[in-house]
Amino acid sequence: MEIEALIRPIPDFPIPGILFRDITPLLKDKQGFRGAIDLFVERFRDRGIDHVVAIESRGYIFGAPVAYGIGAGFIPVRKPGKLPHEKLVEDYALEYGTNSLEIHADALARDERVLVIDDLLATGGTAAATGRLLERLGAQVEAYAFLLELTALRGREQLRGAEIVSFVAY
Repeated sequence: MEIEALIRPIPDFPIPGILFRDITPLLKDKQGFRGAIDLFVERFRDRGIDHVVAIESRGYIFGAPVAYGIGAGFIPVRKPGKLPHEKLVEDYALEYGTNSLEIHADALARDERVLVIDDLLATGGTAAATGRLLERLGAQVEAYAFLLELTALRGREQLRGAEIVSFVAY
């Protein structure tokens, strides 16, 4: 089954001019969802990844089962105000506004190897902000991995020093 066939385009969401790529049909499809998770697991199994760091919120959908599949721990990166313990905060720009991300200050030890996962690479702002948080913790980003990539927005240019993987490009 082809993953791309299960991605639904939604024009003008969340604001006019944005073509949103809706992954809910993929998530609903048993074989499609399993196939998407398997893409990540097959690519990153046996790479010595200590933790999968996933970006709120759709990154969690892929990050947690991938962490399980490769035998790694799972670290959530959250939007503001959702983490109860001491945290680091990083601001970033996205394709239609600005926001912040947070991670617990004790989430990772120095030199732990991490895989950053999100559903979509667009402008690269959220992934780059996550990378900056991880650098501040002393972690080693081995790769950034995305189910989808919007290549015209050139998000890869924001990410440096690690492998960048996407499985479906638009």
